[in-house]
Amino acid sequence: MPTELPQDRASPQDRASKERALREPGTMELDPSGDGIALDETRRLIASNKVEGTAVYDRKGEHLGSVYNFMVDKVTGQVAYAVLSFGGFLGFGESYHPVPWKALTYDVRLGGYVVDLDADTLAGAPRHGPDEDPFTDPSYGGRLDDYYGGRAPTI
Repeated sequence: MPTELPQDRASPQDRASKERALREPGTMELDPSGDGIALDETRRLIASNKVEGTAVYDRKGEHLGSVYNFMVDKVTGQVAYAVLSFGGFLGFGESYHPVPWKALTYDVRLGGYVVDLDADTLAGAPRHGPDEDPFTDPSYGGRLDDYYGGRAPTI
């Protein structure tokens, strides 16, 4: 009777033979019964294009703005900031305010994110205009950290 090799020393063929077949070999079809590789949304994951544009509210449920995009740390892969679009009308006069990602909590009832900030606090936060890229300035992240002071507002 052959002895089984530990999984890390087994050949790819041996490992594959012990896995449940999820799809035809060579296809990218996902297993509809599992989390698989999500393209849109699963119970725990959401695609970036579904986050962008999501409304952001203050603790009282008043609309502050929406998620414009988010900044991902290239080394850790963690989302560092959500950039909120704030103010303006029909895209004119908007300003963009990076807020620590951990400050946002999704509220199913509101269908958006809630932050423990009011409009005045957000208005005073470091911000940039639509044609600016403040993250090219190495001190910008420090100014954000100083403004939120490690007190990243949480719900």
